[in-house]
Amino acid sequence: MDFVIVLGALVFLMVVAYRGYSVILFAPIAAMGAVLLTDPSLVAPMFTGLFMDKMVGFLKLYFPVFLLGAVFGKLIEISGFSKSIVAATIRLFGPRQALLSIVVVCALLTYGGVSLFVVVFAVYPFAAELFRQSDIPKRLIPGTIALGAFTFTMMALPGTPQIQNIIPTAFFGTDSWAAPVLGTLGSVLIFAFGMLYLEWRRRTAVAAGEGYGTDLRNEPEPFAGGRLAHPLIALLPLLLVGVSNKLFTLWIPRVYGSSHVFPSSAMQDAVPVVQEISRIAAIWAVQGALLVGILAVLCLAWRPVTAKFAEGTRTAVGGALLASMNTASEYGFGAVIAALPGFLLVANSLNSIPDPLVNEAVTVTALAGITGSASGGMSIALAAMAESFIANAQAAGIPMDVLHRVAAMASGGMDTLPHNGAVITLLAVTGLTHRQSYKDIFAITLISTAAVFAVIALYYLTGWV
Repeated sequence: MDFVIVLGALVFLMVVAYRGYSVILFAPIAAMGAVLLTDPSLVAPMFTGLFMDKMVGFLKLYFPVFLLGAVFGKLIEISGFSKSIVAATIRLFGPRQALLSIVVVCALLTYGGVSLFVVVFAVYPFAAELFRQSDIPKRLIPGTIALGAFTFTMMALPGTPQIQNIIPTAFFGTDSWAAPVLGTLGSVLIFAFGMLYLEWRRRTAVAAGEGYGTDLRNEPEPFAGGRLAHPLIALLPLLLVGVSNKLFTLWIPRVYGSSHVFPSSAMQDAVPVVQEISRIAAIWAVQGALLVGILAVLCLAWRPVTAKFAEGTRTAVGGALLASMNTASEYGFGAVIAALPGFLLVANSLNSIPDPLVNEAVTVTALAGITGSASGGMSIALAAMAESFIANAQAAGIPMDVLHRVAAMASGGMDTLPHNGAVITLLAVTGLTHRQSYKDIFAITLISTAAVFAVIALYYLTGWV
């Protein structure tokens, strides 16, 4: 019965998300409904002490990233830089390669260390412009961005600084370059089959006479200015975000050390505030990098930006609020579900799979799907079962690097179910619904998930690491 309760809460949230209802409203309803059926006396304590605590904690850490990312993306749009980049991309790849162009840009940004949430805000304006000019259905934008930002550069490509590739290092004693051959081959598989799928979807739409679409929401305004900026100037803010993120990531721990203490007020008996720099350095780095990008756009395109700054930033702030609240609600839901007895039954049953790598892959991707979070599901799985994974792998002679790469890749598999925070953010930013675009996101998800098991098979067949 405990398992049925957890499964029912998950299915309920996926259904309401797919049907277009607000996850901000229904995530707590789904979570508290599961608690009510498990132990009615825990509804109020778990709502305040767990759901709201995790939700607010997420906003405390990440809302500035959402806000600055939304503002940065909006400035890229109203400055005309998005149209300049689109024009240069069309000249470089040709108008028929719009899908490839967006995937490559997203991949470069995420591999450069830019948060995938920020990539959504930054890339969408010129993705919409490029798809409009190429007359490709707008509904294919989410799947295209998902392939470039949510898959191989997030968790498969060796050296990626995304958190999904960093979490396993603490459990397996590895580094971000673990299993470079398997990671590279997995990335090639995801990219190749993902592009084949998207191109098939584009050709099908063209054959049916479907164009970009009409009566769409959240459409970036076509640039109405005069002469376009040089594409290198238009790309400069995006490049500065990536470079600044890397530099700040290196500098912040050196400047502040492992922790930083300051008084909470000017009173002598004030309790000091302790900041654990290792836990927030990456977030500070992204915030600082986005500020650098915003300042760069202001310096390079002062007139067109200031003319629409007030109106544009109001829109950006609204989008950031919606996207961050959606994701935070999902985070709270995952925390509550992970605390229920039914979740433990799921975890224990997954641990019974005999093969060490398949066991790890299925466990991580299943928990990521249940919690709606790649990093959250992997953290829960590794915290509970890393010792078991390591013992089984050592008994089978499997290197820790392979465990690392399988865990990282599996986290980016079934996490992108309809209730996933990144999926909801992507659809909210692009102004599309699950009905319009989720099937393409899910297809990319299936390709990513299949690639994990292809990598496991490659390891057993060749011994490559």
